[in-house]
Amino acid sequence: MKKIKIIANKNQKEIRIDKFLKKNIQNISRNQIQKLTSLGKVTVNQNDVKKNYKIKPLDFVEIEVSNIPILDYLEYRNIIAEKINLDIVYEDQDIIVVNKPAGMVVHPGYGNEKGTLIHGIKYHFQNSNLNNFDLYRSGLIHRLDKDTSGLLVLAKNEYSKKYLFQQFYSRTIQREYRALIWGNLLEEKGIITGFIGRDPKNRKRMAIFRKNEPYKGKYSVTHYKVLERFKHLTYISCNIKTGKTHQIRAHFKYLGHPLFHDSIYGGNRIFMKKKCSNQSIEFLKTCLKILPRQALHAISLSFMHPKNEKCYFYCPIPEDFKIVLQKCRKIFL
Repeated sequence: MKKIKIIANKNQKEIRIDKFLKKNIQNISRNQIQKLTSLGKVTVNQNDVKKNYKIKPLDFVEIEVSNIPILDYLEYRNIIAEKINLDIVYEDQDIIVVNKPAGMVVHPGYGNEKGTLIHGIKYHFQNSNLNNFDLYRSGLIHRLDKDTSGLLVLAKNEYSKKYLFQQFYSRTIQREYRALIWGNLLEEKGIITGFIGRDPKNRKRMAIFRKNEPYKGKYSVTHYKVLERFKHLTYISCNIKTGKTHQIRAHFKYLGHPLFHDSIYGGNRIFMKKKCSNQSIEFLKTCLKILPRQALHAISLSFMHPKNEKCYFYCPIPEDFKIVLQKCRKIFL
């Protein structure tokens, strides 16, 4: 996450927030600022504001650019291309769809200065026939957590980037995830909603808040349905209507069903251990060793191609996740 914080001086004239931020942040357009404001990524004095808000003296402004690659041009220029084996699902002159493995960080940052997806993408593009490639004006549209596997789409030119981003902004891109969660969900399908934001007790994780709570976050929506039940675990499909940080992971923790082996949200411990037989405990310990990260995979992606054609992409769940499911079917079905 990258959050820029600015305090207006005591003599600040009242001007629209987009003009104020454009003046104070390099390499960002007013259009990008307006979109971020609409997405709830801009707050003043810790409150959401509209695009026409006028800055006042001593206003405390925060703009979050974690999910949208509005980063300094020099950051992109200084990324060193690395030869990394990428699982490219599809590529044409406008877009590239990649199946990201678990364990790979998407974008370089503190503690992850090399070996990221973006390092590999830069090498791939530099060694292809792509002319006039500019990573700053193309590239990331969305992200996945380090230990979440699955599909990501990247733009190969500025037009495609804007075209795809608009679909994320209007929530017309369809993203399906598969997850294995602890416990037995009561309903066959449902919708989880809530205001998601940083947990004030642990900044590494997110939490769900009620609307009137002081740490109110951003509104989030997850649709889910049960695919299979395994006595101590449930295999589910999720479609997210909003793309907040850790959304699926935080939503199911909120329901009391953390993702299997999600260490940040308590899923790396056996759920309701006292109700498990010794045989089940040993079996679940084995599964935790086989799948040493959260059981979450972005399995499909559907959107309008920049050439105005409907696209659908699918990639099967990775082998470690698949093995655990197969073992659960043998033991619990």
